[in-house]
Amino acid sequence: MTNKRVALVLGSGGARGLAHIGAIEALEERGYTITSIAGCSMGSIIAGMYAAGQLQEAKKWFLQVDKQLILRMMDINLLSHNSLVKGARIIKELQTIVPDRPIEQLNIPCAIVATDILHTEQVIFRTGSLFEAVRASISIPLFFEPVALGDRLLVDGGILNPLPLDIVQRQDGDILVAVDISGKDGLPFGRKLNFVSILDRMSDLQIQQNTLLSLRLTPPDIHAVMRQYAYTTFDFDKAETIIAEGKRIMNEALDAYEATH
Repeated sequence: MTNKRVALVLGSGGARGLAHIGAIEALEERGYTITSIAGCSMGSIIAGMYAAGQLQEAKKWFLQVDKQLILRMMDINLLSHNSLVKGARIIKELQTIVPDRPIEQLNIPCAIVATDILHTEQVIFRTGSLFEAVRASISIPLFFEPVALGDRLLVDGGILNPLPLDIVQRQDGDILVAVDISGKDGLPFGRKLNFVSILDRMSDLQIQQNTLLSLRLTPPDIHAVMRQYAYTTFDFDKAETIIAEGKRIMNEALDAYEATH
């Protein structure tokens, strides 16, 4: 096998998105070159950090995150009728790792997807402020305050396109690689359901089905997948374990690919 140029797609999934760091490390350790990248929600954060050349700085920051830091970053939105958290404090923390830059000036082509809930369509950022795009892409409905941009109201890209295989800027011959952190999974046996958990389950099923649709419409050459219930959305204090799992699933996917190519 001679071609190791990769167009990389990073899916949505909250703290499970830390697996993207390990997946990227596995690709690079095995000699693959990432020539373009696309991300959604948590995948947009890692995509932006990588395209800015700051992935190791991001990894170092995430490894020191604990529950206390998570709470300090939650700028509760007491006066809002549409969200629990403003989200500005999280973006400010991320900018301590990477100062805001135009997406078109990053090291490699980068695309970030959000959802416009007024016009019922996805919005793809390939230019403009990196952190404006990330802020929109991570805006979990009812949790983070939506982002108003012109006549659009933007929320989490995972609502419509949790694994944006169709938007990465792929060159002829590039291997299309997906890191899917919302793999089809059943509820843990014995888990009790209440009003909140049923709503959460409905969201999970939507993400799973949209991910499966993306995979059918734009099949990747390499598909690294993590079960949706391997970790929760807010398990950011488990960064070391999740990053290691990302490396494991990518190495497993690469083994399968290289065995036939």
